Amino acid sequence: MASNRDPKKDKIENYIKENLKQVFSEFEQDQLPDQLTDLLTVLRAQDEELKAKK
Repeated sequence: MASNRDPKKDKIENYIKENLKQVFSEFEQDQLPDQLTDLLTVLRAQDEELKAKK
């Protein structure tokens, strides 16, 4: 079964993720406010929903 994923896009997404992790690693131990955590959960769910529609 062939994947519809674009390797170039995946590489870019991974690059962005890794750089964001590096930039924010100093905040890793800090507790995020519940509202921010909830917002991130909603945004991730929306992103997955959009990806599923493609």
